[in-house]
Amino acid sequence: MDAKGAILNTVSREYPLEFPQPGWSQQAPEDWKKAVLEGLQALTADFDKRQIAGIGAGGQMHGLVILDRDDNVIRPAILWNDGRTAEQVDYLNNVIGKEKLSACTANIAFAGFTAPKLLWLRQHEPENFAKIHKIMLPKDYVNYILTGVHCTDFSDASGMLLLDVEHKCWSSEMLDICGVTESQMPKLFESYQVVGTLKPEIAKLLGFPETVKVCAGAGDNAAAAVGTGVVGEGGCNISLGTSGTIFISSTRFGVDPHNGLHAFAHADGGYHLMGCMLSAASCNKWLMDDIYGTKDYAAEQAPITEDKLGNNHVYFLPYLMGERSPINDTDARGVFVGMTMDTSRADLTQAVLEGVSFAIRDSFEIARSLGIDIQSSMLCGGGAKSPLWRKILANVLNLKLTVPASEQGPGMGGAMLAMVGCGEYESVSQVCQKLVTVADTIRPDPAIAARYEERYQQFKKIYPTLKGLFPQLR
Repeated sequence: MDAKGAILNTVSREYPLEFPQPGWSQQAPEDWKKAVLEGLQALTADFDKRQIAGIGAGGQMHGLVILDRDDNVIRPAILWNDGRTAEQVDYLNNVIGKEKLSACTANIAFAGFTAPKLLWLRQHEPENFAKIHKIMLPKDYVNYILTGVHCTDFSDASGMLLLDVEHKCWSSEMLDICGVTESQMPKLFESYQVVGTLKPEIAKLLGFPETVKVCAGAGDNAAAAVGTGVVGEGGCNISLGTSGTIFISSTRFGVDPHNGLHAFAHADGGYHLMGCMLSAASCNKWLMDDIYGTKDYAAEQAPITEDKLGNNHVYFLPYLMGERSPINDTDARGVFVGMTMDTSRADLTQAVLEGVSFAIRDSFEIARSLGIDIQSSMLCGGGAKSPLWRKILANVLNLKLTVPASEQGPGMGGAMLAMVGCGEYESVSQVCQKLVTVADTIRPDPAIAARYEERYQQFKKIYPTLKGLFPQLR
């Protein structure tokens, strides 16, 4: 990206996911290293590398990366959507207690958070736990590869259940509970602060100047919020990525007393409330790729005409990896309800798009119950590329949605944070004002919104009815 915010090139690299057991999710950090280094070389191959000034990252949150004394990765990273820690979450929330957790970190335990993963590791892999010299998050391991600095930022660290979010420091009580020390934790930075410059051997490998600055970056949702201009007081962003999130920015620290929404630090130096569902666009990808065996998503959505919106008789619970916000249930599973002999392929496709939208509304209802008046929201993520899904979501929420001109989300936000770190802009709010532009606005239709209101009230009854069954299916 150049100094005026024009995206000059993009490169994508994939790396495998491991699912060793149902509900488990892992990746090899070495795969991230390979993808990033190869990706950076491909990204800049046709440019004057002497002009490269800074690098910033938006990265998946909560993943547990552990290094030994020689900075070697000890085991595969346990990811944000991993559900193996039900026992540890129960211990933290019900033995240590939600009130204590909230007092220490502004949050309660969720299966995806890092602290429960440490407790799981201590119990099930004590030999690996004993080797831990540094505890990191995924994007921070990438920054370490580039700079040699063990670092993290406040937005990403907020999701570890180890940070005192209000005071922006590690919680000594939580570190004690997890059996680790502050010396094992990375150094804390604001997302736009420079953590270091490229290591000489990395600069040589990439052909970059050694003076290239690397900023701390942000957790993917905070980075996406920057990329869509959601900073300061009262901004809102919805992300339809692999996971689905509602992100509400604030200049002030605040906590959801019901603990349905997370209270995290924001990449702009402020704070935010966030609801996160574990499977959003990934539900549609699962249905299309694995069940239908197609990559032509648009063709599958074509039969879903406007008259069918709010009139589908099939419901879908999008809990393919368990669920986080707001139900916090690792046992929850995906379910189709209401199928009949005349149920069509298009009905199932529509039910998945609607089910994800209804689940996002669950978190919106929590925000509204706190007195937060959301008039409109930005919308980003791979799912937001679908005009149909945008229309469904706008009517389910009965909310105006705005799509930014750049679809890059977290990547865009990471680059914008690097611009601040390099001094190109004075603040995160300034770079957002200058660079974020709108491509499309979707307004709800009163008739469709009314139909979806009725269907949402039905959707709300399905999970409570099935909740007691899910543990028996474990």
